[in-house]
Amino acid sequence: MTAKVLVPLAQGCEELEAVTVIDLLRRAGIEVVTAGLDGEPVRASRGTVLVPDTTLDAALDEDFDMVVLPGGLPGADYLDEDPRIQALLKRMAGAGKYTAAICAAPKVLARAGLLAGRCATAYPGVLESMDLPDVTLTGEAVVRDGTVITSRGPGTAMDFALVLIECLAGRTVREDVEKALVR
Repeated sequence: MTAKVLVPLAQGCEELEAVTVIDLLRRAGIEVVTAGLDGEPVRASRGTVLVPDTTLDAALDEDFDMVVLPGGLPGADYLDEDPRIQALLKRMAGAGKYTAAICAAPKVLARAGLLAGRCATAYPGVLESMDLPDVTLTGEAVVRDGTVITSRGPGTAMDFALVLIECLAGRTVREDVEKALVR
């Protein structure tokens, strides 16, 4: 069975993070569904226009093995403020499924209560500015703690995507994708 991943795209998301995750997961044979929060093309933080596969409302009717939140501002703020995203994250976590976020987006996981008692990382200053006494911040490029995966920022997007592949498809698939990238 092929894994299925939802990548919600908010206006102002970080395109390097979004596109890297989408591209590498698809190279691994993982089904990726991108969903816009507002039904419009998404103008990312650097002006790149991304056209989501569907709307978030339509995607919420589907089952996913993982949800991945790209960072960037104001994209991560829009994800954080969207009650549909908060409910989805809690539902995924409750079902034992993967939740992942990069850059500023780990704050969305924190607000949903998914980082409590876990190790995590994010863009410098993002999680540190929140009152999270029960979260261990590592500063590492990518942190996997159970079914929660977090990463630092645009420069760690490829490493992040490769960890996601390993979680969903195994180490061999990850290594095959990485080798073909000629890293």
